[in-house]
Order: sequence, then C-alpha cells, then structure tokens
Amino acid sequence: MISYLINVIIFIILAKAILSFVIPMMGARPNPTLLSINNLLFQLTEPILGPIRRILPTFGMFDFSPLVVIIILSVVSSRLP
Repeated sequence: MISYLINVIIFIILAKAILSFVIPMMGARPNPTLLSINNLLFQLTEPILGPIRRILPTFGMFDFSPLVVIIILSVVSSRLP
C-alpha cells in the first residue's frame, strides 16, 4: 500500500517536471487547462519539493529537487517489505 502511494507521488512529481518544460515552450498564451493542471500539481508537490529546493544550491535554471526526491522515494520504496 505504501509502495503504491510512493509510486503515485513519483508520477505526480514527474508530471509536474514535464509540464515545467512544456508550458514555457507554448509561448505567451499557454493552454488554460494546462495552467490549471500545473497549478494543482504545484500545490501537491510543493510540500515535498520545497524543503529540498531550499537546501539544494541552484544550477542555473535547473531545479534538481524533483530528481533528489524521486531518488529518495525510490530508495525508501525498495526498502519496504
């Protein structure tokens, strides 16, 4: 059950990361539906990614907090029975 929840969290983080690349490529007027989805995903992931983002140094415009959280969650998931 916990492993399933971890997989859902990883999926949400991946979706947010993908949208963070897609939306800027859409130009000045991105799809309002995608913006709504992006806002929802931000609200869901920020409690997890925010603390990591504050600890990690910035590398230009790249945010490595999703990668760090996914690695941590994967390790935790692999240790579960």
